[in-house]
Amino acid sequence: MRESRPIVALDFPSFEAVKEFLDRFPQEEKLYVKIGMELYYGAGPEIVSYVKSLGHSVFLDLKLHDIPNTVKSAMAVLAKLGVDMTNVHAAGGVEMMKAAREGLGKGPKLIAVTQLTSTSEEQMRDFQNIQTSLEESVLHYAQKTQEAGLDGVVCSAHEVAKIKAVTSEDFICLTPGIRPAGSSVGDQKRVMTPADAYRIGSDYIVVGRPITQAEEPVAAYQAIKAEWNAQA
Repeated sequence: MRESRPIVALDFPSFEAVKEFLDRFPQEEKLYVKIGMELYYGAGPEIVSYVKSLGHSVFLDLKLHDIPNTVKSAMAVLAKLGVDMTNVHAAGGVEMMKAAREGLGKGPKLIAVTQLTSTSEEQMRDFQNIQTSLEESVLHYAQKTQEAGLDGVVCSAHEVAKIKAVTSEDFICLTPGIRPAGSSVGDQKRVMTPADAYRIGSDYIVVGRPITQAEEPVAAYQAIKAEWNAQA
């Protein structure tokens, strides 16, 4: 099911910076936020508990990748934090992804990273030594993710239609690298606007700096939310 709220990437270095940002939003505005490695490792699990206490939904973006038993145990810990969604690297394999699902339980969404949106085809071939096309690699990982029983994948919006074609319509496609028209693409190689992501079939979008670094972040959030839902 498509999520009507854009996920806000809380790419802040400290607990205090997150509090200051979230305090700018009305209490009745319940956000869906992404907590990534920098914030989680810097602030600890308490940051998840705090955000959840405000009534917000949490995508904990830690991209676990280890032996199956370790990932299973780690997911059991994350489940106790009440996360709404988290992820692993599909490159860890089907058995690892199955173990992650078992550890997390059936409540939270569990998705996998195919290829990072910062990865170009040249980088994939050179550094990963995967000698197929970037698209073929992504589709292969998506099929293996579905085989493992996960809910979906993190992917470029440009890949959504083809992923759903080789998996299913209800297979979640979460797309980072979303930028409003005219904004800087930063370090993302493959980007798209919220309206384009909606039209192409994305189920969740992640937006960071265009909201968190805006002079008026609440207004920026509302504008992106409106664009994301314009065709709903």
